[in-house]
Amino acid sequence: MAFLLHDARPLERPARPAPDAGRERTRAARRAWRVDVLQALAVASVAVAVALFLAEGGASRFDGAGAALTSLGIIAGLAATDLVLVMLLLAARAPFIERAVGHDAAMALHGRLGKPVLVLLVAHGVLLLAGYALADGVDLVAEAVAIWNLPDLPWAVLGFALFLAVVVSSLVAVRRRLRYEAWHLIHLLVYVAVLAALPHQFSVGGLFAVGTWQWAYWLVLVFGTLAIVATFRVVAPIVATLRHGLVVERIDPVGDPRDGVVSVTLRGRRLDVLRATGGQFLIWRFLAPGQWWQAHPYSLSAAPRDDRLRITVRALGAGSAGLARIRPGTRVAIEGPYGIFSEASRSRSRLALVAAGIGITPVRSLLETATFRPGEATVVVRTPEPAAGWLVDELAALCRARGATLITVPGPRGAGWLMTAAERQGLSLAALVPRLDDTDLYVCGPRAWAEGVLAEARAAGLAPEQIHHERFDW
Repeated sequence: MAFLLHDARPLERPARPAPDAGRERTRAARRAWRVDVLQALAVASVAVAVALFLAEGGASRFDGAGAALTSLGIIAGLAATDLVLVMLLLAARAPFIERAVGHDAAMALHGRLGKPVLVLLVAHGVLLLAGYALADGVDLVAEAVAIWNLPDLPWAVLGFALFLAVVVSSLVAVRRRLRYEAWHLIHLLVYVAVLAALPHQFSVGGLFAVGTWQWAYWLVLVFGTLAIVATFRVVAPIVATLRHGLVVERIDPVGDPRDGVVSVTLRGRRLDVLRATGGQFLIWRFLAPGQWWQAHPYSLSAAPRDDRLRITVRALGAGSAGLARIRPGTRVAIEGPYGIFSEASRSRSRLALVAAGIGITPVRSLLETATFRPGEATVVVRTPEPAAGWLVDELAALCRARGATLITVPGPRGAGWLMTAAERQGLSLAALVPRLDDTDLYVCGPRAWAEGVLAEARAAGLAPEQIHHERFDW
């Protein structure tokens, strides 16, 4: 056989509430509604930004070519600034966004907005320069020299240059050459860019004259956004770190030591307040020499206990490789939990978990906490060999205890997510997972492999709310 079907007879099953299909669909509908509201607010914020200019008399400033170009430049600048603030909110890790959209989707949208914002900023500068030049009857170079002395304009140019650096660092060809820490440091410049560009919006033109409602709205919008970022990116992690006092309790090798996989068990206090669930991840910072400045996004590999958390890590770089040498007692700073690769995104009562490589970690913790009846959950794991695979023994024990079906597909990954075309022998996701059309599918593993699973799921007719994917890159 091309795959191994493991014994799924329940040994003992922890008491959990039975899944309710109606409840799952209602929860999914509510989350979809929250996503729609957030999207509507983002679009409305751009519309309000444009309305600020039009309400102040901008609608009447299109009576000549120069005035029209200047007005379009102002509108482009307002829209760009508003979208930058939307980008900051998407990256703020605020609970009202995380629990609705999820970390991966929020950051994906954050990344997609970068280029449109850059285009708007370029249009803002070019249109204003051209409009002023036409109005003054001079060439572009002479106009550029003349407006350089406008209040706070050099700061605005600095802000544009910093934002350009952020966008360029996000290009795939550039990002692959950067360490995560360097990339992250460059991205912090976006906050400096916002603050550098802000003064010229108030000092040039009369749109944001002190005391007007436009002035008040823009101040609340900008500083409210920065306050949300500061709260959930700085204050909340510090509070969580001090409250829970996590320390490394022990480090256990997993599987063949040459694979460089270890499980890190952490001890803390009041971890129930953390509200972490199976399938989620946290940002970990091990406060040890050579490690304290590195932030690691690792999924939980076991369900949280009152005073214990566990992650399982594979050495894929210098930072993760160094975790095997961390000493017990080392303090740990945390951010999170994050992600909706969890019960929070369920839309059906049946469950399918598909994993490969170190992607087994969130699948293992989710299986431990998910609600389902015996026979309603299927776990498919791609393993290098029949008896290999990290945490597969734990996964098998959980499946026996809870009445889930475990299928391991051994062999090196080929052209397809399951196996090479010659090895498939008619196998498919639908053949492995009973009643796939009425199942929530969770997929975690290497990007190319996961994309193969997701493509097959969509081709099988699964709705977007049934497909849940956890990325393992930045």
